[in-house]
Amino acid sequence: MADCQSFYASVEKADHPEYKDRPLAVAGDPMRRSGIILAACPIAKSYGVSTAERLGEALKKCPDLVIMRPRMQHYIDVSLQITRIYEEYTDLVEIFSIDEQFLDVTGSLALFGDPVSIAKSIQQKVMEETGVWVRVGISSNKILAKIATDIWAKKNKEGIFILPKADIEKNLWPQPVHKMFGVGSRMTAHFAKLGMTTIGDVARTPLPQLKDKFRARFGKQSDIQAEVMWRTANGMDDSKVTPETFDKPPKSVGHMMTLPRDYVIPKEVDTILLELTEEVCRDCRRKGYMGSVVTVSCMCSPYDAPTGFSRQMKMPDPTNNTNKVYEAVKAIFYKHWDRMPVRRAGVMLSELSDDRNYQLTLFEDQERLRALEKATDHIKQRYGSMAIVRASSLTGAGQAAERSMKIGGHYK
Repeated sequence: MADCQSFYASVEKADHPEYKDRPLAVAGDPMRRSGIILAACPIAKSYGVSTAERLGEALKKCPDLVIMRPRMQHYIDVSLQITRIYEEYTDLVEIFSIDEQFLDVTGSLALFGDPVSIAKSIQQKVMEETGVWVRVGISSNKILAKIATDIWAKKNKEGIFILPKADIEKNLWPQPVHKMFGVGSRMTAHFAKLGMTTIGDVARTPLPQLKDKFRARFGKQSDIQAEVMWRTANGMDDSKVTPETFDKPPKSVGHMMTLPRDYVIPKEVDTILLELTEEVCRDCRRKGYMGSVVTVSCMCSPYDAPTGFSRQMKMPDPTNNTNKVYEAVKAIFYKHWDRMPVRRAGVMLSELSDDRNYQLTLFEDQERLRALEKATDHIKQRYGSMAIVRASSLTGAGQAAERSMKIGGHYK
């Protein structure tokens, strides 16, 4: 696996050499309650600045921290550039995230040398062309390559680590269980209560016994989770490196937004729900899907003791029509909203089907409605999402203009 060090921050430092020796972080806008550290360079991390912490806390640790506003489209472009470099060494490149890719170089050894030589060549080429330092974990399968990267390659000076399957018991098993891929703080606490503090404790537990322990703690539906944990601890992974991973149809299409202030007036909430619905339905139409199930989620203030819900409803027929979905969204929202101030909301369509096959009715001109939405989508695609906008989005509650400047919730 190849992993880009502090990716967003590294891209910014490459573009701004004047900040080479200064602590730098990429963060959202604190005025809009999105002031979260997205990436911090190694210098910033030496002050204790960490990813996902609040910007205010980071500045207390490092008052001289250089804050860069995220440029998501630029990061995507650099990520694709790095992927193309990987593809010069092998056609088997699987994107895992914007800054991580799996590479199968089995068929490239005769051309480029042993795995370490290939890793060093990749590091040098990526650094020369993008200014980003790549760390590489090497092993016989994807899970071990990921583990080799996360636990060792990210920490050593060379940025390369080999984890042979034969060395799992010696190198991997003594590691604390929280370092195992897929184990967060909550699962670490569960393992501790089961008397398992190292990865080896999980690996050495017979699978039937581990399933019994998981059933007693999580219920009878936890067998799959137990087996995933057991296989990970034992370095077992039969999956292949598949370049077409993201070519598969999605299971759902959704959008969520954190609001710049609490919304308490239903008319303002309606504006946000409509904007979210419009984004979801537009994405579905662009991808050629209709959805049968609508899910609405909401989180209400206060921050320290939030309330909220996530509920869904099946519609009579699959659709990607904004107005139809919006009516379902409002019905769900107002049935479950406790009238506390809304700080975050989300809308999702699932149980997707091909939008070329739809049910005609006697009570509406679906062809006309579909043609109208197709025309507005085309205009927005060509001239930007603000080329045509609903009047409600121009009110103080509307967030369409702000979101039009973002990708995935972060600025382009």
